[in-house]
Amino acid sequence: MSLPFIHPQLFGLILCALPYDDSRHAIAIPVLSHLGIQEPPHAGFGESRLAAATRSSSSSVTRPCLSNADRGFWVLLSRVWKDWTRALVLVKPETVLRWHRKGFRSYWTWKSRKRRPGRPTIGPEVRALIRKKSKANPCWGAPRIHGELTKLGIPVSQAAVSKYMVRHPKPASPSWASFLNNHLLDLVSVDFFTVPTATFRVLFVFVVLSHNRRRVVHFNVTENPSAEWTAQQIVEAFPWDTTPRYLLRDRDRVYGAYFRRRVAGLRIDQVLTAPRSPWQNPFVERLIGSIRRECLD
Repeated sequence: MSLPFIHPQLFGLILCALPYDDSRHAIAIPVLSHLGIQEPPHAGFGESRLAAATRSSSSSVTRPCLSNADRGFWVLLSRVWKDWTRALVLVKPETVLRWHRKGFRSYWTWKSRKRRPGRPTIGPEVRALIRKKSKANPCWGAPRIHGELTKLGIPVSQAAVSKYMVRHPKPASPSWASFLNNHLLDLVSVDFFTVPTATFRVLFVFVVLSHNRRRVVHFNVTENPSAEWTAQQIVEAFPWDTTPRYLLRDRDRVYGAYFRRRVAGLRIDQVLTAPRSPWQNPFVERLIGSIRRECLD
């Protein structure tokens, strides 16, 4: 029997019956401490052995002083219980902790075992067919391929089809700077900026800038900007057949539905910047900054 299955009081009494040398003392006391016994138990027939141990008050004595009654008691006990040494195992506290960790790992390994199989595996023929259809039809997604396999009577889920599809590399999209450079000749930018006056009025200045030569195509000033007024400025800036291909602007609410319809009627594609990203419209922002520093400061 190992140490965790021995009653603490019985184990303490058996330890007290052993020769009281330094090696047994160094092993027995930590084991008793690990079992929660701060001092040897004082119960039953162990009191005689404990009383003999307390009579050894000198630290130089390696063996306790046993009386004749103590010796007779332990001789009688050894004759009544002859297999008492088989139930005794002296170990260190580290050994008990190692046994506990091993048992803990074994328990949770058993607890997390696979009790039933998971999804049925897909055969290599079906996987090859999914890859073949995916390569032959790059525009087909998992729902389309799954529908085609269902028509053929192949029981497979859409998730499995998505797992075994061939991943087609997507072409890298150009950066924002590349877009500005590639469409330099066909791109104009528009924006508003405010100018406070000495009479506490606020004027709104509308600027149209051509990216080709960084030229101000048109500008105007108003106190009450609206979608109709802004659309009219675009018409005045590009008469006849001088309209650009792209119009770069932010997401201000002044560019309302009327403005969008009027610009679309001029066959101009509007390019919107990301929210709160003035860096995506750098040329007109730089122009506005120059005007404020050099003209309105």
